[in-house]
Amino acid sequence: MVTPAKEYVSPTPEGGWRISGTRVSIDSVVQAYWDGFPPEEITTQFPVLSLEQVYGAIAFYLAHRTEMDSYLVSQSAKWEQVRQESEAKNGPLLERLRQIRKQAVP
Repeated sequence: MVTPAKEYVSPTPEGGWRISGTRVSIDSVVQAYWDGFPPEEITTQFPVLSLEQVYGAIAFYLAHRTEMDSYLVSQSAKWEQVRQESEAKNGPLLERLRQIRKQAVP
């Protein structure tokens, strides 16, 4: 008896994509994949994921590469907008935190 294929990636109501049953975004797994990390290393970066889930997410990405690349570009633009808004709103606080961090590192 053949069982149906398992869904490794699920859409979120907000329009994102998560590894099914987790809060890990496909963005994170794909970025690690792009950075050259093997699936075994990705599971150490995201211990909630099994090796099967990582391979499944990478396979999903590769099977839907055009759509996923478009989605990832869109996500990157959204995060850059959030970063810029945060910098504009919290600039002085962020600068103080950066200075404190510089002083703490020997």
